[in-house]
Amino acid sequence: MSAIFSSILTIFFALPILGTILFFIVIKFILKSTKRSLHLALDYTTFLYIISVHFLIVTLWGKSFFWLIILVMLVVAMVFLLVHWKVKEEIIVKRVWKGFWRFNFILFFVAYFLLTFYGLVYRAISFSFSS
Repeated sequence: MSAIFSSILTIFFALPILGTILFFIVIKFILKSTKRSLHLALDYTTFLYIISVHFLIVTLWGKSFFWLIILVMLVVAMVFLLVHWKVKEEIIVKRVWKGFWRFNFILFFVAYFLLTFYGLVYRAISFSFSS
């Protein structure tokens, strides 16, 4: 049972877009609301993209930069907190968290595709020009 769960989790970490689509379909079937389903799917699969970016970095460069990922997320959180405080003059934690988490989705979604493209191009070039 744990091997099956581990395999499914590995597939979702390798292909987080698949997890996002499947989660969206399931939630849409339950809620019958496209907008709400999309928001929930993006919110709940952000973690998949963060882990996927980490594993792509490890695969490409052979080193873990998870500390840098956490550092970037902390800086983004501080910026969101500061901007929210300057604009609203009070901190509404739920709104700050939602904005921070959705921004992380966009950031890691783009990073996932850029790293995937970089990896494909790098491997194609290194394979083509190797002797």
